[in-house]
Amino acid sequence: MASDVRKAMVRSAVTLFRERGIAGTSLADIIEHSGAPRGSIYHHFPGGKNQIAAEATAWAGELMNRMIGKFGDDPIALTHALFEFWRGELTKNFQTSCPIVAAALGAAESAGAYQAAGDVFGKWTRTIADSLVKRGVSAERAASAATLLISASAGATVLARAQQHTQALDQVEREMTRMLGHLLVDSA
Repeated sequence: MASDVRKAMVRSAVTLFRERGIAGTSLADIIEHSGAPRGSIYHHFPGGKNQIAAEATAWAGELMNRMIGKFGDDPIALTHALFEFWRGELTKNFQTSCPIVAAALGAAESAGAYQAAGDVFGKWTRTIADSLVKRGVSAERAASAATLLISASAGATVLARAQQHTQALDQVEREMTRMLGHLLVDSA
């Protein structure tokens, strides 16, 4: 039961951080959203907001890393899945965003989440770069392409949110698919 309350608070923190950012989310908001008992935040997260923000960032990052890993050595399929995921999330609610981006921008509010965001982005980049290396791309180019894919998808998500439509996601997905296609042909 206690672990269910803890998980609910982490999930609620992710949801709220996606919509409001870390600075715009209070511990009371997390309690209310999760339905957890009032005193449970400090029972489960004695480090307060910094701890729950760091854990929520790491948890959300691991979920996405599992999705990235499912595509193995098919970076084109991964690109389509990544952009389709964000298209689906944003068309449900254009107020949502990537919780890892929220953590990266919330350094003043949570040093723990900021550190976790850096770790998550690094893990995503390594996972994607490793898949490209398996397809014959040099390690240096694979790392650059993986960084570009992560950066481009995060940026397109921010643009789509601000513009309230998915055109930026569509455009960036097309260009990333072309770039990765050329990279794979050149490396074959």
